Order: sequence, then C-alpha cells, then structure tokens
Amino acid sequence: MTATPDLAAAASALDAAQAVVDAAVGVLARDSIDARQVLAYEAAHAAAAVATGRGLLDYAGKGDVEARITCAFVADAVGELAGRIFGREAEWGVEPGALDDTRGFLAEFRAPELLASIADGGPRHLDDDFELVQDTFRRFAEKELAPIAEHIHRENADIPEEIISGLAELGAFGLSIPTEYGGYGEGGEGEYIGMVVATEELSRGSLGAGGSLITRPEILARALIAGGTEEQKKHWLPQLASAEVMNAVAVTEPDYGSDVAGVKVTATPTDGGWLINGVKTWCTFGARADVLLLLARTDPDRSKGHRGLSMFIVPKPRGEGHGFELTQEAGDGAPGGGKMEGRPIDTIGYRGMHSYEIALDDWFVAAENLIGMEDGEGRGFYYQMAGFENGRIQTAARAIGVMQAAYESARQYALDRNVFGQPLADFQLTQAKLGRMAVLIQASRQFAYVVARLMADGKGQMEATLIKAYVCKAAEWVTREAMQIHGGMGYAEEYDVSRYYVDARVLSIFEGADETLCTKVIARRLVADATA
Repeated sequence: MTATPDLAAAASALDAAQAVVDAAVGVLARDSIDARQVLAYEAAHAAAAVATGRGLLDYAGKGDVEARITCAFVADAVGELAGRIFGREAEWGVEPGALDDTRGFLAEFRAPELLASIADGGPRHLDDDFELVQDTFRRFAEKELAPIAEHIHRENADIPEEIISGLAELGAFGLSIPTEYGGYGEGGEGEYIGMVVATEELSRGSLGAGGSLITRPEILARALIAGGTEEQKKHWLPQLASAEVMNAVAVTEPDYGSDVAGVKVTATPTDGGWLINGVKTWCTFGARADVLLLLARTDPDRSKGHRGLSMFIVPKPRGEGHGFELTQEAGDGAPGGGKMEGRPIDTIGYRGMHSYEIALDDWFVAAENLIGMEDGEGRGFYYQMAGFENGRIQTAARAIGVMQAAYESARQYALDRNVFGQPLADFQLTQAKLGRMAVLIQASRQFAYVVARLMADGKGQMEATLIKAYVCKAAEWVTREAMQIHGGMGYAEEYDVSRYYVDARVLSIFEGADETLCTKVIARRLVADATA
C-alpha cells in the first residue's frame, strides 16, 4: 500500500530545504563565491531543485497521481540535499539535523512502492490548443525524424533538406517571430508554451536533427526584435520564418566561451561595411547556414569588455557538413578576397547539425548587416543576451524530449525482456528506476510550463536559468539509467538508447556550461537578492 499524498508536508519540506539554501547563500555573501565555489555550485543546484518542486505544487492539486508525483519529487530533492549537507553542516552554515523534520516525509515518498505506483507518469494538463501543437509535432517527429535519427547519428550525416522544408511548412521556424513579419508569434504565454511543447516533441524524435534545428532561427529573431532596425526586421524575419534563410550562431571562441567579454574576433570599418577577422569555435550548423549571427569586437579598446562588442548578420554560401573553404568574390560593395574556412569538430553525440571552428580572414560584411546599424555599435552583448533569452528554457525543453524518449525506450524494453524467468519490468528495482524517471520528467515539464508563463509576462529570467541547471543534469541520470535497464544492449548502437545517452551529455555544456551557470549566474543572483 502506498502513502497518501501530503501536500502540506511537501510544502513544509521545501521550506526546510529553502532555509538550508538561504543559509548557504549567507555564507557565500560573507566569504565570497570565488572562495566557496563548491558550495556555490551545490547551493545553486539545490536552489534549482527547490524551485522545480515549488513549480509542481499547482500541478499537485489536479489529481491523485499528480499529487504523488509532486510528493515523490520533493522527497527526492530534499533527500539529495540532505546527503549533500550531512557532515558538512558548518560549511553550509546550518546546524546538524537541519532537515530532520523531513525524515518521515522522505521515508514515505522515497519508498520503492510509491515510485512503482507512478512509473507510468502523469498527465500533462495542456489546453486543447497546446494538445494540438503536441500532436502535430509528435506526428512529424515519429514519421519524419525517428526513422532517420539513428542513421544521422551513426554516419554523422547532414540533416536532409526535406526535414527543414517540412518543419518550415509546420511553422516551426516562425514560432517566436511576430505575425507582422511572417511568423506565428502573437505574444503571451501561448507563444512560449507552444515553443516548449514543440521543442520537446521534436527533441524526442532527434535532438540534433529536430529540437535543436529550430533553436538558432529563434536566437537570431530575438536579437533582431531586440535591436534591429525596422528595415532589418522586414528583410530578415520573414526569411527566417520560412526557412529561406537558415542561420548559425558564432559567439564562442577558442579562449572564450561563457566569458564573452573577452571576445577577440574583430570587425574593422572599411568602405561600405566591415572586415571580420579571427576564429570562432563551436559554431553549430555553420556549414549549412546561409548566415552567421556573429559577435565581434568593434572597439579596439579591450578594456571596455562587453561594451566594445557588436552583433553582425554575416551572409555566406551554403556548404556541406564535413568542412568548407570559401572565398569572397568582389561585388555588392565587397572588395573581394575575403576567406572563411570551417573545420568540423567531431563529437560523440548531438550529430547532424555539425559543429565547426571557423576562421575568418578579411570577410566583408555590409554596413546594413550590423544589427541596429550605428545605434547597435557596442550593443552586441545585449542583443546576444536577448537572442539567448529563450535559449535556456528551450534547452530545458530539449532535455525533456530526450528524457522522454529514453524513458519510453527503457519501459518498453523492460516489458519485453525476460530475465530469471520473468519480465524485467516486474522487478522492484526496475519499477523504482522507471518511477523516478517519470517523476523527474514530469516535474521538469511542469516547471518548464511555469517558466514559460513567467517569461511571457516579462519575468522568469532567473527561473529559466534554474530550470536549465536542473533539467540538464536530470537528463544525464535518466538517459544513463535507461541505458542501464537495457543491459548489454544499451551499450550497442543497435538500440537508440545509446544515442540518447551521448546526446544528453551535451546539454549541461552548451547554452551556458553548468559550472559557469551555477557559480557565475545563479549563485551571484542569489547573493545579490539576499543582500539587496
């Protein structure tokens, strides 16, 4: 017999966990984050788990299974925090036994029987409009993406053009582009939740060839909306919405990733425009892209940091996914002779879009391609931030899709596979693993909906950072255990689950590496809010 959900106890346990996080933040405020990086990292993840738990409380009131999922998640999150602080209470700034009052709740809702009772997961509670979005993109993913996903992964193949055109027909590239510019975005929570739902379903089919394909146009679109001139918006946004133009993002450099203030690539004024020089790396989709959204230093005074950066739309010919060398012809204001070389970076997963190190030598960009024109000089960092505003919640949605695919694969394998004379799914350990997977996935999904609503209201930037930190780490565990349930076959490329595992590993690296996100963004914000 499983425990009866106790939402009051769940809320109380979250309060106790929050008190521990607050105490740690007090230590960080006193001693500095740099002096306590390990504590900052762990406290940031604890804060993300608490925020995810609070995001579930409304969901908990919608039914019994929803309440059990919520209690199970809270118990799991608080139990993990208890393990972190045990024996290290002084470091966290709390007294021994700080979470002792939660023991009974944790015992009930971490029980294997409770987890087994929710191994099927729970309902999403989407409105009819979003159910239609889910159904539309799920059917596309199952019919078009899933059959080719494994081939793309094993052969490191290019994404077929029919996938791009098919997604364009569904409006996938215009979800966040306003209707007046040829897109489907009408503002409000529908735009944000629709994007989360579509991204999850496409990522369930393929992370590289599906969910991530629609991310880059959104980044460029939001940068344009934030700082582009009206002429730039009218020129580029309709082409992005229709996939007439596909873009890549060129921000990271060999020596500068999350620390974009140190960017070295330069843009030097010349007749009619700018000459770009330097090297970008981890430019995903760089060969196939028609344009690069490129961050460059327009002010040679490096002491100005991010205030000396500007954002450019850099046209280029299309290339194939195994490296490219381009030479610019004279014409349309270009002096000619500019060179662009893309060296492919082989990766263990996340294949199909391909990543590149791109070297630019006097590559000419017309003046009208500086986002914001004269007003945009020195504003590139801010346009990048606007472009990446949705990047973190969208990455969370991608992680949810990968987790869902891994969970479904593991559950079906467990039902089909017989060991020691009975289905693998009948064993308590398997049931508990599947139950915890279902809990983590649904908690992540429901918090993503909460964050989407906040962002639609002009809020939620911190929550988007928290969900990115939490969900991407959760995806590593879910895909690992899904692979483990498959046993030896999980290690074979014969089953898709091995792809889910290596794909999930990239999620806590891109869109803000987990360590940087926790120590430089989340922890700093927590300290700033506590000392304001």
